[in-house]
Amino acid sequence: MNDIAENTLDITRQENVTRILDAAERLFRHYGYSKTTVADIARDLGMSPANIYRFFASKVEIHQALCGRMLATAYQIAYDIRHQPISASERLRRYVETQHQLTLDLMLDEMKVHEMIIVAIERDWHVIEKHIDRVHDLIAEIIAEGIAAGEFAEQDPVVASRCFGAATNTLCHPQMVAQCLAKTNRASVDELIDYVIRALKK
Repeated sequence: MNDIAENTLDITRQENVTRILDAAERLFRHYGYSKTTVADIARDLGMSPANIYRFFASKVEIHQALCGRMLATAYQIAYDIRHQPISASERLRRYVETQHQLTLDLMLDEMKVHEMIIVAIERDWHVIEKHIDRVHDLIAEIIAEGIAAGEFAEQDPVVASRCFGAATNTLCHPQMVAQCLAKTNRASVDELIDYVIRALKK
């Protein structure tokens, strides 16, 4: 098989994968993850379940691919913020505020999507761990630049990044955000961000 034919097959396969993921996400959002079957996805696309299984071994695998796609979007947002021409403090603030709003908009306002994320977290999939590591790397880069600019105190940026992530987890973790949203005895978003940024400067 020549290179052109192989490229055509790759493109066709990717188009089919995208169609399946788009249909699955639409149905998961409407009916919920637990109530949607592979047969439902196939019916929505006008194909047989056997065709779905040519690309995904199970509904779990489809779910994992969807979560990977959502996390890729979240990472791109973080990556763009990391490269903005503003101070390290402002980039960290903007990152947490943006991720918090993303959690509210995507995972809480649309509870069916929230269900998908919770299932993924409970299964402790490697895609989530990889995403956390990549985001920590971005935060460490921002902190290192803040240290070099005299904005933050001398410290290990990798350790600082992990501590920053742990301290702000209640603003970005869907389960924690859901639990704390209506409680009045918790620090506000601005209060928590101000606190962790001040800690980097000491």
